Amino acid sequence: MTNLNKLEAYQLSCVRDDRVLFSELDFTLNSGHVLLIEGANGAGKTSLLRILTGFRRAESGNLFWNEELIENSVHFYQDTAYIGHNNGLKVALTAQENLRYAQALSSTTLSIDEAMAQVGLDGYQDTLVRLLSAGQQRRLALARLLCTHKPLWILDEPFTSLDRASIQLFEQFIETHANQGGLVIMTSHHETQLPHTLMQKIHL
Repeated sequence: MTNLNKLEAYQLSCVRDDRVLFSELDFTLNSGHVLLIEGANGAGKTSLLRILTGFRRAESGNLFWNEELIENSVHFYQDTAYIGHNNGLKVALTAQENLRYAQALSSTTLSIDEAMAQVGLDGYQDTLVRLLSAGQQRRLALARLLCTHKPLWILDEPFTSLDRASIQLFEQFIETHANQGGLVIMTSHHETQLPHTLMQKIHL
């Protein structure tokens, strides 16, 4: 991942149920960095991520991907991987089928078998997702990040349902992604152990 990318937010504001969650929010995120969005429950963390992914519109402000307005960009959504509170998995399909579907929409990095092995799911390729535990389903969702080529990862509480060992593993994946020139925007209630040199923070 050698291309340099940049995400810029200018004067973003968000209103929900007639309440201002945040306003006049500015930030710039460059390749090789992780942006951690902090704040109490209800502060607008998930709303901000939904604005960044295009699932909802900001009340005001603009977003730019590589100096192009996101709504005019043909590349932004191709370059972005999003994992929300829900895993976004099709429970009637197998683990392998879910990842194969994801790969069909993107250029690939690792093979499906390699990605599943890295998240500790080797041998579960033919298991229906509905038969996996909550932690296994979360690891499968995160495996999509490894087997699709997306420079920008937007992650809403990615460590939900994971044990400490799995959290440490995925922190390593995030660190590697950033070190290879990727960008990560995330929320987390867990104390992260990512290097301070990679980290930027916003408190809502």
